[in-house]
Amino acid sequence: MPSFPYALPQAVNPDLLRLQPYPFEKLRHLFAGVVPAPALAAIKLSIGEPQHETPPFIKKALADNLAGLANYPTTQGTDALRQAIAGWIARRYGVASPDPMTQVIPVNGSREALFAFAQTVIERNARAKVVCPNPFYQIYEGAALLAGAEPVYLNTLPHNDFEMDWASLPDSTWRDVQLVYVCTPANPTGKVMKLAAWKALFELSDRYGFVIASDECYSEIYCDEAKPPLGGLTAAAQLGRTDYSNLVIFSSLSKRSNVPGLRSGFVAGDAAILKNFLLYRTYHGSAMNPAVQAASIAAWNDEAHVRDNRRMYAEKFHEVTPLVARHLDCRVPDAGFYLWAKTPIPDTDFARELLRQKNVVVLPGSYLARESGGINPGANFIRIALVATHEECLDAARRINDFCLSL
Repeated sequence: MPSFPYALPQAVNPDLLRLQPYPFEKLRHLFAGVVPAPALAAIKLSIGEPQHETPPFIKKALADNLAGLANYPTTQGTDALRQAIAGWIARRYGVASPDPMTQVIPVNGSREALFAFAQTVIERNARAKVVCPNPFYQIYEGAALLAGAEPVYLNTLPHNDFEMDWASLPDSTWRDVQLVYVCTPANPTGKVMKLAAWKALFELSDRYGFVIASDECYSEIYCDEAKPPLGGLTAAAQLGRTDYSNLVIFSSLSKRSNVPGLRSGFVAGDAAILKNFLLYRTYHGSAMNPAVQAASIAAWNDEAHVRDNRRMYAEKFHEVTPLVARHLDCRVPDAGFYLWAKTPIPDTDFARELLRQKNVVVLPGSYLARESGGINPGANFIRIALVATHEECLDAARRINDFCLSL
């Protein structure tokens, strides 16, 4: 294994030297030498990997279409898949169906698309900047750095209800911004952007010309069936921006349909931007497996399994949150499947001792953030992913409660 942090040879893109180890690599080092409580079964709530069962009809659609492996897929995907995605967007977001030919591109999961997108839209120069929330999904930072841009971290903090405060950045910064990543519902806080925040961001985009990449991969995990999270396309349409100028959203089946291994999602929005993104992807070699496309069509065309999925998460939040909140400041998020809980001791100490004493794995919040404005906004928080079974999540909550009593 390489040393920590990584040491790279000289004959390598020097921007790679600016990448930090992934949070779970940091976690591995934090836990080195820790012996978990042997009498307790391990419960892992650190990784946002859905553990609910993949719906059988999706697996059947995948198996029934293996004959497609004999053909090279196109980068743009089949007409049927793009039409299924466009139809889902119209139903889910209450907007006119986007043009399947020009405003929708299937992608191999939102992660690779979020990274590749920056390589498409960034014009390399010494001043190029990319704004992202802080804490954040580490792909945003890596994408910015490897596109030759400087990340600008916008702290999301409890006193501001975890909103991204656009006004906190001066004009001198906005003038150099070429791309803004937003995550709504947010990882890790679960915050959903309100229409007023979208309006302010669109106005800044019009003034300074930057592109907005909206990561909405958690959009289908929420507790109130009557209140689905506001999405970027809906916000744009409500504000009269029906061409989705300078806006691209990123979505995925991973969380919605419990198929993280399928690697299937889409991007949708501004047709001019997506035309360039498609060109990039043609060279990048990012075509989706034909069998995966068929399974994806089946998934996007069904909502019953998604409602069942939401119900299971809602039940876990209903029972787990009060237990954890006895000692750690947290609340049911707007959406998503994370509890963002404040710790009474340093988050790294909390995570390490929780593993040692109770064999429960959570992620220190400081590993999801960078120091900005003199603080690390993830410090003294932990991210608890309620992805395990109902029983395991309840057991973990009780163990966390017992652990806090010993502090």
